[in-house]
Amino acid sequence: MKLELGKINIKSVKLGNKMEVKDGVLTVCEESIKKLVLENDQIKSVKVEVAHPGEKTRITPVKDVIEPRVKVEGPGGIFPGMVSKVDTVGTGRTNVLSGAAVVTCGKIVGFQEGIIDMSGPGADYTPFSKTCNICLVIEPVDGLSQYDYEAAARMAGFRVADLIGKAAKDVKPDKVETYETKPLLEAIAEYPKLPKVGYVYMLQTQGLLHDTYVYGVDAKKIVPTMVYPTEVMDGAIVSGNCVSACDKNTTYHHQNNPIIEDLYARHGKDLNFIGVIITNENVFLADKERSSNWTAKLCRQLGFDAVIISQEGFGNPDTDLIMNCKKVEAEGVKTVIVTNEYAGRDGKSQSLADADAAADAVVTGGNSNELIVLPPMDKVIGMLDYTNKIAGGFDGSLRPDGSIEAEIQVITGATNEIGFNVMSAIEV
Repeated sequence: MKLELGKINIKSVKLGNKMEVKDGVLTVCEESIKKLVLENDQIKSVKVEVAHPGEKTRITPVKDVIEPRVKVEGPGGIFPGMVSKVDTVGTGRTNVLSGAAVVTCGKIVGFQEGIIDMSGPGADYTPFSKTCNICLVIEPVDGLSQYDYEAAARMAGFRVADLIGKAAKDVKPDKVETYETKPLLEAIAEYPKLPKVGYVYMLQTQGLLHDTYVYGVDAKKIVPTMVYPTEVMDGAIVSGNCVSACDKNTTYHHQNNPIIEDLYARHGKDLNFIGVIITNENVFLADKERSSNWTAKLCRQLGFDAVIISQEGFGNPDTDLIMNCKKVEAEGVKTVIVTNEYAGRDGKSQSLADADAAADAVVTGGNSNELIVLPPMDKVIGMLDYTNKIAGGFDGSLRPDGSIEAEIQVITGATNEIGFNVMSAIEV
């Protein structure tokens, strides 16, 4: 599969009376967005606001972040199985509004949404302080369940990102990046002397609003399977989860997975990037055994010499991570695992809930329990009344002056486990 991503650099976003991309400025029509979102009668109101890098603005409670895109050439459309039909994506040309993001906000769970600061110390921990954000503050109708609220907000974000993306359909990209993965036998034959490397992509599927979707299918219902990397890059996987903000993969993370991009960058040079195995993180032992068994089997069947395994979430999924690592290593395939840590505020507690001697090559996204003080901002998009209850917060987190003392767990993407962050650690 060969995919071209046409990157259109967005430097600023403004509200207007039309959808337009011109000279790096994205104009979005507030009324069109509101009309689209309010087509869902489960949503009572939506407020549309924009936030730019460097502003003294706090966005919270953040549910999802989505990059606006549009399919220009080739089969399929944006977010197949969600917004578009379920045609296979990953080929042709997709235009990307690079530097822009749709951010959905709302107290969907009330303790596992996140914070994005556009400036100050918190901005250093999230990639979304560098994007021009179109924020949707979504209020549900009275009495709506958390599950229906999440689904309504999720779909609102996808539909708005699709609507905005269409403004770039006929815009000439600033640059075009090309990615290609050939069918298995061709891929192996192309670089016979290079190690065959795969990527085991663990998807959050614990249920109870901890969900991920593949072509519109709840990933807890799949068995591990191989996909082309370009399918992931073209929107086949989207977020529906409300795990702790620091280590959740938003839809934006899935669209821009840095592990996939880095493996492509080294493809044909010092490794042969063969493909991606997606697997899940269910809660029952039998499901964990089944999925890790299948993952190890596929790694062996596809002839991988080595794989990178990334996790999403913490605690219960640590078991899936170690099961995958141990069983894949037992098949003679070398592994590197990518995770984060909950090592206590002093960094001295056990980092993962599970461990094994086979997990001897580890990349960490940092310690989510590290404390930070977020200064007050001039503007808040959303609301702060839940702050003391958010994962990583505590009684007294929200101070009278509007500052917040909390663990970096509250910051969206702070210790992301596909490496889309600036945190790590060194062995001393």
